[in-house]
Formats: sequence, C-alpha cells, structure tokens
Amino acid sequence: MGRLALPLCALLPASAVAADKATAPRVDFGAELAQVMGGLALVLALVLLLAWLVRRVQHNPLGGARNMRLVGGIALGSRERIVVVQVGETQLVVGVAPGVVRTLHVLEKPLQGVMDDEKDESGFGARLARLMNGGGQ
Repeated sequence: MGRLALPLCALLPASAVAADKATAPRVDFGAELAQVMGGLALVLALVLLLAWLVRRVQHNPLGGARNMRLVGGIALGSRERIVVVQVGETQLVVGVAPGVVRTLHVLEKPLQGVMDDEKDESGFGARLARLMNGGGQ
C-alpha cells in the first residue's frame, strides 16, 4: 500500500526526471503579464466605449424631447404623481404610477405663473441662481 502512495515521478529513474525538466519550455512572466494587461486594457476600453455609445443613443432618440418639458407636478403617494407636461403648445395633466402613465386631462388654456420656474422669481431655480451669484435671500 505504501508503494501506491508515492508520486509517479518517484517511480521514474532520476535521468528521466532531469531530461523532462531540461525540455520544459521557459516562460517569460514579464511578457505574459504585459499580454494579459494589454488584453484587460482593451476589454475595459471597449466596455467604456459601448457605455458611452449607449448613453448617446438613448439620450437623444429620434430628435429627443426638445419640444417637451415638465411644467410641474405633485406627489399623491410614495410612488404616484400627477404631473403637467407641455408638448409644443399643448399641456397635458398626466397620472404616473409604477408601470402606468395615463393622460388625465388636456388643458385648453396652458398654465402659467406659479408652476413655471423659468418665469417665477421665487422658484427653486431662481433662488439657487441668486445663492450661487452671492445674492443671498
């Protein structure tokens, strides 16, 4: 039983083991490491390029949303909202919930004033601009 537990190279003559070591190819680890790192850099660059391309394509589908903007909205619950969306000259009241977007009403006369941050001097955007310019409150 003890003889079977020995490794196979112990059973071979010493000259056969030495000859096997002499014919083994020498490996240049520096070249191998450079090749692996080069391949990794290439794959990483490809992933970054594809991510940039996907973001560019999804960001502007078929002309984008140049004529669309969010006028305002209110939260009804933790995941439900009612928003006013302007598409061209038309404003829509839209209900938004997880997996559901439904038009509730088409406004005959567009909303103006309080909900429009671009024209409202007390809106968040105007206050932030004043604070950034050092204008205080």
